[in-house]
Amino acid sequence: MIGYLKGKILSLNSDTALIETGGVGYEVLCSASALSSLGGKTEGEVYTYLQVRDDGISLFGFSSPAEKNMFLKLVSVSGVGPKMGIAVLSGMDINSLAVAIASSDVKKLSTVKGLGKKTAERIILELREKVSAADAPISSKSGAPLPAADESDEDAVVALMSLGLTRAESTKAIERAKATGASTIEDIIREALKGM
Repeated sequence: MIGYLKGKILSLNSDTALIETGGVGYEVLCSASALSSLGGKTEGEVYTYLQVRDDGISLFGFSSPAEKNMFLKLVSVSGVGPKMGIAVLSGMDINSLAVAIASSDVKKLSTVKGLGKKTAERIILELREKVSAADAPISSKSGAPLPAADESDEDAVVALMSLGLTRAESTKAIERAKATGASTIEDIIREALKGM
């Protein structure tokens, strides 16, 4: 499986990048942030997901492992394929997407072009279920229970966990973010991700 590409950028258009590495040019269908990170450069890198189907092989590109992780969560939802996953990530940054899922904001998620209300509801339902399945009490290495996030922080914890962090990492990141003065859920998540 091709999980990462680094090489010469041969061309960029509205949704794809042609990247040469090892004498081979890979056409990668990229998220908006991946295309933005490649823009104006002669060399670049993307984290990739390879889709193999009967009718062809497609390579999807992302700007970071966190964005790729969110994509994998999106395509695990029934009815959401890789092209819709890329469309969602191109329509919203991963912080806003995580907040929308964590706070069950169907209206915000439905603003993504091509994403209907029912699919947005399904994404929220299925991804929140996955996050809460991983939401088992975790203790620190010393065996002492970790401090629980207060209720107002729970949405931020869920959002960070949906990006692949453990509950313990999420709680610590939120504490650091609040120490910098972040107060809204968006600011807390943004600051928490900066510290990772």
